[in-house]
Formats: sequence, C-alpha cells, structure tokens
Amino acid sequence: MNTNTARWLCLLTYSVLAAVTCSGVGSAALGALLTAGVPIPDEAVAAILEEHHVPGVSIAVIHGGRIDWAKGYGVRESGKRDRVDTDTLFQAASISKPVSAAVALRMVARNELARDEDVNGRLESWKVPENEFTRNEPVTLRRLLSHSAGLSMHGVPEFAAGAEIPTLVQILNGEFAAATEPVRLVAEPGSVHRYSGGGYIVLQLLLTDIAGEPFAPLARELVLQPAGMSSSTFEQPLPERLRHKAAVGHHSDGTPIRGFWHTLPEQATGGLWTTPRDLASFMIEVWRSYHGQSERLLPQQLARLMLTRQIEEFGLGFSLPSVGVARFQHGGGNAGYRCHTVLSVGAADGVVIMTNGDAGEQVIWELFEAIAQAYGWKA
Repeated sequence: MNTNTARWLCLLTYSVLAAVTCSGVGSAALGALLTAGVPIPDEAVAAILEEHHVPGVSIAVIHGGRIDWAKGYGVRESGKRDRVDTDTLFQAASISKPVSAAVALRMVARNELARDEDVNGRLESWKVPENEFTRNEPVTLRRLLSHSAGLSMHGVPEFAAGAEIPTLVQILNGEFAAATEPVRLVAEPGSVHRYSGGGYIVLQLLLTDIAGEPFAPLARELVLQPAGMSSSTFEQPLPERLRHKAAVGHHSDGTPIRGFWHTLPEQATGGLWTTPRDLASFMIEVWRSYHGQSERLLPQQLARLMLTRQIEEFGLGFSLPSVGVARFQHGGGNAGYRCHTVLSVGAADGVVIMTNGDAGEQVIWELFEAIAQAYGWKA
C-alpha cells in the first residue's frame, strides 16, 4: 500500500471530523489561516492543485444544517481558460449510491416495494442466479443497499468515448468484454459485508422494472427534485446540452481523459453528474428527514433506518464510521474524478469536495483538514 492509498483509506475511515493523526503536510498551517464562513483564498487552493496536478476543485461547506459557502477553483480542463464554478458538473462516482438508495427508500415509502422481500420476486429483466448461497437467505433491498447481499463485482466497468455500451444485463452476465466478471452470489446473503457495485446494478434493474421507466427520470422525480438538486442528472452518456458545464476528467499527471470522461450505464452505481452544492443540499435533506424536520425527501422512520448500521459500518447507502463524531459519508472515484461527502448527524457540520483529477484524493485530504481546523470541528 503506497502513501497516497493509505491516506485515502484513512480519510474514508475518519473523514473530516477526525483527529490529525493522518494530517496532510501543510493542511494544519493552512487551516490556521482560514476563517470559518469565508471561502479559502484562490491562491492557497491554486498551490495545492498545482502540487498534485489536479486542474480543478469545487467545495461546499455545511455548517449548522445550511450551506455556509460554496466556491469553485481552477479550470475545467487543463490548459484551457474555462473556470470551475459552483455550477460545474463533476462525476460523483460512488457517491451515486446513497442518492440511489434514497430513490429506493422513496419507493418503499410509497409502498411500491418492501425492504426485506426477495428481489427475484420483483425483478423481470434479470434474476439473481440461484446457487448454494441462495438455499437459506434471499437477496433483499436492505442487503443490496448495505452491501450485504453477498454479490460479486466490487467496481463496475467504465466505457471510453466511442466505445460500444452494453446493456446492464450483459454486464451482469459477464457477456461483454469490458465486464470483468459476472455478478453472482459468492456468500450467503446477510452473512458478510462485501462492497458490491454489482449489487447496485441489480438495484437499478429492480427499481426500473417496478417503476416501468428509466432510472434517470425516476431518480429526478423521487430524489433530485425534492432534494433541491436542480443541476444534477443521472443521464448517461452526459447529454450534449450539459457538456459545456462539465469538468473534464484528468489522469494523475494532469492530462485529460481521452474523450473527456467515461460513460457509466450503471447509473445507480456511479453515474451521477452533480455539483458540491447539490450534494450538500441532498445531505442536508437526509439530515432534516432524520431529525423529523422535513419529509420532503424521506419520512423520519426511513431516514433513521438509512443512517442505522446494518452490517459492520454501513447503513443503507452511506458509510457510518463507528470512530469519532457520528456522521454519514461516502467517497467516490471514477476515471479522472475523485470526490467525498460527509455530514455529522448531530451538529450538521460537513463538507462536499469534488475534483477533476485522478490525484484528487490528496487535494481532498488537505482541504478537508484545513476546513475542519478553521471551523473547530471535533473528532
């Protein structure tokens, strides 16, 4: 494990509210110069971006249950002049999963599916293949959302510009060259936590089979609009009308991804295009639902279930670390993009940071640490 990987894993474990044991070089000094409520100076962020060969970053800080400030830094594409701003779209990668989980829970709230029923009874376009692991326990919605269904395929294939795009069923069956493995049960459902992007492909099929409509408009109706995510979309490929707003993905050396970004037909798994401001609005609505302040997104009972550990340190869609301040969070990384979101359950303090570079985890780490110090957030 290299240093960068170790620091990223540490971030996922302790996040922005952690102690400084994993502190990035220079982040403490930067944090001491910042003022809560005031965006980080452009020149300070520019230095961090240049150091790590990341062209741009966008940040939204949440304090006391509201967006305290949001700002974009750097450029959308290396060598070009178009600046990152608060409307710039980034690939959310795996942060798509908690948003997709909210879509499923909205359908539960409408009595269109149940948390603990066998999903094979509702799937129409594909079924989870039976094997020795299906004898005693079924694959359920709760298990899909908490990565405890026992399914394979950790990460999902991405498709470069101009590539043929397979159907979800082809990916699930391993029938397409880019799919590294078929999605199959490799453990008894409910017996172990096993992160599975493949499980969220099954989720996408389940929701669209029940609703009878594609995932992007379904998610827009049930979550994006109620959560105030007006700039966001699950549409894949990214529509031409939105391409001028998108940040181009970049390799770790700062060069652009061929074709600017990859396409993910696995929308529920990693296909959300969004902004930190929109993701912050989503996080705040989950928090408000959890505390019974609003049912615009979810009824309190389901929001509480979403933020309750189901197995190990995972709830329904969100990671729920057991160390430090109670918080819900998720990170994400597609080719050319790195991002992270976190919010404390109590004080509703947190941050969303999205970058357009494969080396973005270093940028995220340093900015997280500096912002946490400026606000005095506790571990």
